[in-house]
Amino acid sequence: MFTGIVESLGKVDSLQSVGGDVRLRIQTDLDMSDVHLGDSIATNGICLTVIDWGDNWYAADVSRESLNRSTLASWNVGQVVNVEKAMLPTTRFGGHIVSGHVDAVGEITVVRSDARSLYFEVTAPVEIAKYLAEKGSITVDGISLTINHLRGNILSLNLIPHTAERTNIGTWKVGAKVNLEVDVLARYIERLLLGDKAAEVKAESKLSMEFLAKNGFLK
Repeated sequence: MFTGIVESLGKVDSLQSVGGDVRLRIQTDLDMSDVHLGDSIATNGICLTVIDWGDNWYAADVSRESLNRSTLASWNVGQVVNVEKAMLPTTRFGGHIVSGHVDAVGEITVVRSDARSLYFEVTAPVEIAKYLAEKGSITVDGISLTINHLRGNILSLNLIPHTAERTNIGTWKVGAKVNLEVDVLARYIERLLLGDKAAEVKAESKLSMEFLAKNGFLK
């Protein structure tokens, strides 16, 4: 579990194909003294399991599921990534609940200055638009952010100078792909609304405006 408050920047040191999966090594200035085998480190929002590590690096294996769901398949050696170690019970909860399980890949469509902040618009895949809410939380490349406004599946974000300095948003250009994770509560609420129908095959497709109205959730 993470908070979406990026601790440091890392850099892809190596990418190796292993049996159809990928093994990667990340250079980082994180304090690795308390890291153990099997610990989780969010890397551009992807929860990765540490399989080996040293004073300034860690290695992880990446499954086909993660490669298909995220931007990792397009990473290159030298790429800058956001890193965050798993939260502790004593950690200040400055962001929101982040699982590190990427839902989809979005695309940066607008980048401009907005006073001292940076303004971005991100186009999310249509299938996750139902999980987004104005002033709700979303994780973009591992950064906990607040959605300012929504236009369908297009969300707008403002990032303050501190966030710009501590993360990799300097690499966000128009056309860049980013990892998106919706608020975990939205996913669970959808399943709860399905009730017993959640056990049916492809039950997700049964949640509709008609279903919500029939069950008293809309007036």
